[in-house]
Amino acid sequence: MSQFENYEPGEYAKKNIRITPTKLADGRDFFYLDDDPDYVSGAKTRELHDPRPLADRFAPHKDADGNEIPVQAPQMRRDPLTGDWIPMATARMNRPITAGPGATAKGNPLAARKPGDPYQDGEVPDTDYNVVVFENRFPSMQQVPGAPDATSYINGNPLWEKKIAAGRCEVICFDPNEAGLPANLPVSRLRTVVEGWAFRTAENSKIDGIEQIFPFENHGQEIGVSLAHPHGQIYCYPFIAPKMEQELTHTQAYHERTGGNLLKDILAAELDAEERIVFRNRTWVAYVPAAARWPLEVHVAPVRDGVLTIDQLNDDERWGLAQMYSTLLKRGNAFFDTGDGKGMDLPYISAWHQAPIHDARRENYRLNLQFFSFRRAANKIKYLAGSESGMAAWISDTTPEKIAARFHELGPVDLEADD
Repeated sequence: MSQFENYEPGEYAKKNIRITPTKLADGRDFFYLDDDPDYVSGAKTRELHDPRPLADRFAPHKDADGNEIPVQAPQMRRDPLTGDWIPMATARMNRPITAGPGATAKGNPLAARKPGDPYQDGEVPDTDYNVVVFENRFPSMQQVPGAPDATSYINGNPLWEKKIAAGRCEVICFDPNEAGLPANLPVSRLRTVVEGWAFRTAENSKIDGIEQIFPFENHGQEIGVSLAHPHGQIYCYPFIAPKMEQELTHTQAYHERTGGNLLKDILAAELDAEERIVFRNRTWVAYVPAAARWPLEVHVAPVRDGVLTIDQLNDDERWGLAQMYSTLLKRGNAFFDTGDGKGMDLPYISAWHQAPIHDARRENYRLNLQFFSFRRAANKIKYLAGSESGMAAWISDTTPEKIAARFHELGPVDLEADD
């Protein structure tokens, strides 16, 4: 029986991954996901006490005049032109930055604790870890106890709706090595990361008010990563995000028109065309979509039909995904030739598109990963200028077939079982 209310581990996770929950000093949830046999067996245990003198995150604070101020929940406002909800979280302006020329932090908040180090504001209580997940200290969205969930209006005008951005933001750290790259992690560690995505999808989907679970990874300074560490995030939206809403509109219309599943039929069409398939294994297929926007773009889909979310994957599919993700990151790094044959540390965004939680259109959706980079050459990036940013009308600098052809130069399409 699982110790968690909604997450049920498969046979592999039951034997090889141990999840240990605790609370950080300010009350945020924290989870160790260990694949080290000594921790899985219980021969070793993790440090659960966070020694930092942090105030409770929901406790009121005092202003400059000594007046008690209740904690301010992030808010969101709806754009009346598009219907999109826009979260606004001013506290994020104070978050530490360790990557790029604007770095402000002298230590890495995502690193394991270093006894004797003058920087002791890290998020991980222990001096080592395998994979960890915890609530973001500077969230874009947060459920604040007692905060009213009712819609109100800016300036009293019903044109401008606003609500509390009552979502949840989590961080998932893939490995304790601060200088490591996700592409260099062993498949076994990526398997633990996959389990983390499944675990948090299952648990967070049952939180009242959450409509969509979005695991994603930002990688590289050019992308805007603020913390230099192999990690990703999990956003739990209290609404359906605009891109997902657009996809649901089209997948539902396609189903009503044809009786089919659009994402299933797209995968079948790509397999039939073959040209844009970049690699595959028994449980997953990776392809460059026929209308790719980005100069490097790959979509990854499960072979089995009916999979809506990551937590619905079986053990075989979770292993297949770990292998597929490892291959994708390695070949992505080799994609651009810098002249020395070593490739580059590719900046990318890796975005999991899962079916929404409550929307009835979820049954006609299908789990997929959308991976892309705005690098268009070893020394060039694609800027989202007037057409893209102003009108969301994409102009591609290449063709999907050229992207796929480059991937075909980097390795075989069919992956070996032990690759």
